[in-house]
Amino acid sequence: MFLALLTFLLVFSITGSPVKANNSPISVPLTSRLHFSNNGTNNLLERDRARVKALRDPSMRGKRLADGTLRNEELAYSLAVDIGKPPKTYNLLLDSGSGNTWIHASAYVETSTSFCTGQPVAVTYTSGSFSGVEYLDYVTVGPGLTVILQSIGVAEESKGFDDFDGIIGIGPVASTVGTLQELPTEPIPTVTDSLFGQDTISENVFGIFFQPYVGPPLEATGQITFGGTDPTKYNGNIVYTPITNVKGSLDFWGINSRITYGNEVILRPTAGIVDSGCTFIYIPSDAYQRYRRKTGAKYDRATDLLTISKKQYGALRNLNFHIGEQTYSLTRNAQIWPRSINSQIGGQTDSMYLVVCDLGSVGGQEDFSLGYVFMQRFYVAYDATNSRIGFAKTAFTAATTN
Repeated sequence: MFLALLTFLLVFSITGSPVKANNSPISVPLTSRLHFSNNGTNNLLERDRARVKALRDPSMRGKRLADGTLRNEELAYSLAVDIGKPPKTYNLLLDSGSGNTWIHASAYVETSTSFCTGQPVAVTYTSGSFSGVEYLDYVTVGPGLTVILQSIGVAEESKGFDDFDGIIGIGPVASTVGTLQELPTEPIPTVTDSLFGQDTISENVFGIFFQPYVGPPLEATGQITFGGTDPTKYNGNIVYTPITNVKGSLDFWGINSRITYGNEVILRPTAGIVDSGCTFIYIPSDAYQRYRRKTGAKYDRATDLLTISKKQYGALRNLNFHIGEQTYSLTRNAQIWPRSINSQIGGQTDSMYLVVCDLGSVGGQEDFSLGYVFMQRFYVAYDATNSRIGFAKTAFTAATTN
């Protein structure tokens, strides 16, 4: 093994070094994808809820759902990633709730720079799992954004992510601890950590922009910026808040917030996560019932969502997230599912469905998740160096696209 590693490092020294941070930050497009089966919303909600419950209950972290629920229902964004030399391009699901990057063995192609460490690696998500072996290789996530000796998992077995070549994890590095089976206390540097550690980007910061879903699948309606943020995608300044110190949120990008509907409190200050692995907004049952009563919404069994009439829509008040000293408000339009794709969640084309969902538990310490429907309205910046998350308004914060 040692001799093989020395040979591998020699190959790397010959084939080149990563680009240094002279043009950071760099932005890369993200491709949106929408896919639901006939029972899509119910499966998606179950997947999302399990993910958020894992935040609340340490015994659930890493446990996956029953196989029958592991279907690819999702609104998701993916990134084209080149691996190896000569490079092969992979379509990887972007996940801010995990830190590991991995590829299906059936898709992975070894090149002259691929090195198998022999270390078994495995991650179990609430919506799937993978197990395989660790490789080190060149990984390129955009122009001038190349990492050498990046750890990637090559999945010999996987469940729940069949429509992608794998996952690129951009969550906190703490989420990778325990995934190397023979080195359970060792973290694996995430791609963003490696870009910063190898001086490819000048700041260990990345910014995410998601445009509200308006068109067919496979449209480039998102963007991730490595090494900073893209001011052309947001209005005003980004305002940062510290990552929460609540234990369950440390493996995620967690924040503290209280939530009001109009001027009335529906959830007192608590911890939660900003998570691109979830689609909807989830709050505990007591807060959900307050929201339902205030809006006058009714439960729709077909979609497992709340539904409102046109008159009730006109009376909707802002749903406000008070984060730090700032308030981020979802307008009435931002609180409903895009009507143009109602049929894809089993809904009626002329109905209105709310995107606030019941977590299925009473308020505690870790109580909410802000998924795509929130992130499509606000620019989000993740600053690993200073352990903070920032938000800013965008051109879509008050848009009526839904």
